[in-house]
Amino acid sequence: MARRTRRNHTPAFKAQVAVAALKSDKTLAELAQQYDIHPNQITDWKRQLTERAVQVFGDASSPASSDPDLTKLHAKIGQLALENDFLEHALTKAGLLSARR
Repeated sequence: MARRTRRNHTPAFKAQVAVAALKSDKTLAELAQQYDIHPNQITDWKRQLTERAVQVFGDASSPASSDPDLTKLHAKIGQLALENDFLEHALTKAGLLSARR
């Protein structure tokens, strides 16, 4: 019997199989035969789906899932630019910074 080449399954296929396993309409052996994959693979995908489901319904304020607040970042940039201009002017006036850089 020849070995089967390694197959790469799409995320959509993995999700479909894992959801079917969670439904428990069929046994693991029936699902494995239906989708032509090993029962251990179904178990792994089912476990991954249940572990990562928390990320889908997780806290919206978590740093990993939230986008940076652009208004705060623009305000910080403005503040830093103002401070740089002030310090440059003060150092130039004191003679510690040459007019030409």
